[in-house]
Amino acid sequence: MKDLAHASRPLLTDHRPSATSVIFVHISGGLSQVDSFDYKPLLTKMAGEPMPMPVKGTMFDAVGKIMPSPWAFRPRGESGLPVSDLFPNIATMADELCVIKSMTSKASEHAQANIFFHSGFPFQGHPSAGAWMSYGLGSQASNLPSYVVLRSGDAKDPIGGRSMYSNGFLPTAHQASFLTIDQEMALPNLKPSDPSLIQQQKISFMKEFDQEFNASVGTSDVVDAAIEHYETAFKMQSSVPDACDLKGETELTRRLYGLEHESQQTRDFGKQCLVARRLVERGVRFVQLSCLLGETKNASAANPWDQHGKLRTGHADMARQVDQPVAALLRDLKGRGMLDNTIVIFSGEFGRTPFAQGSDGRDHDPFGFSAWVAGGGFKGGFSYGETDEFGYNTIDKPVDIYSFWATIQQQLGLNHEDVTYHFAGRDYRLSDVEGHVIYDLVA
Repeated sequence: MKDLAHASRPLLTDHRPSATSVIFVHISGGLSQVDSFDYKPLLTKMAGEPMPMPVKGTMFDAVGKIMPSPWAFRPRGESGLPVSDLFPNIATMADELCVIKSMTSKASEHAQANIFFHSGFPFQGHPSAGAWMSYGLGSQASNLPSYVVLRSGDAKDPIGGRSMYSNGFLPTAHQASFLTIDQEMALPNLKPSDPSLIQQQKISFMKEFDQEFNASVGTSDVVDAAIEHYETAFKMQSSVPDACDLKGETELTRRLYGLEHESQQTRDFGKQCLVARRLVERGVRFVQLSCLLGETKNASAANPWDQHGKLRTGHADMARQVDQPVAALLRDLKGRGMLDNTIVIFSGEFGRTPFAQGSDGRDHDPFGFSAWVAGGGFKGGFSYGETDEFGYNTIDKPVDIYSFWATIQQQLGLNHEDVTYHFAGRDYRLSDVEGHVIYDLVA
């Protein structure tokens, strides 16, 4: 097993990496696959009829009739990849998207499903994917954390809470750092109260004291991580404000990301996307974005895509928030030559049923949902796997959470079977014992 103890000491990659960073756009609450990336014309043909197959237990067991999508699907780009009118801007980047239509989850409740998608386990205490990437790859930047979660506007922790971003049993250096980018201080207590020289003297004293303590009790990962945090935090006093300061961006870039959009939520999410690009430019390994509540407030702040009723209104509202900024992120990364080495992930924790909940909502569907990845050597203009003709159950090439992350690790140059940590009597890894690399997804 390779020594991965410190965030600043990268693992020698198992093979030549296709990517060096990940940006994860987390669609918290569950995007409906049959309204976005999984075209099922039979839903229109059989609209209003009961499902002609057994229906599995749902979150609320208020099973209605088959409900067609209110958005038209069209072939997009040179590839002809079908994308609905829910995402008109992302649709213009269809030739960069690798759409996985056969995602599956073992959890159908938000808290469990969110934690499961992030860590591979449906309960707290296990490291998140971002922590595993930090642990396996180390940091590319000495003045920024390797794993960052962005906030803006009224974005909240999804149901499942901060445990979704935890380092779990990994060394504490790999936990997420949270930046609220539209506040004066994106990171609380970052502004120094002492002159630089005094701070350096304090850090030197604490480092010396901690090293003496280590020598007396034996090496401690917690103490080593604390020393590393002191030094990184000192450097972050200038690097974080610089990364979050968008004043130097051109007017064209600001308009591209929607920073002049009429919707406050679009402007707020656009800032996250732009800061994400700036962070990966500066060497951050894993950046996660957070959706805001949305103008119509058709769900909870913790799960804003969770439309159990008024799906058309709620999904349209949320899509308006993310569509232009995410398309801009892809376009900007590509224009700068960064999409080749940056993986962009767009996914929720599960999908939604093809039949209605009540009259105009959809319940949770973990049996076959869609996610897409772009860049980092993944095939563009490509779809993988299939759900049945209703978009309900996966029937071909199922992709579980373990294999999804194993493939992401593969593109980052890691052998997912090597990136392990011994805890509680066994070796753990993000892909657990079930995951395998899906080579058909990569070019």
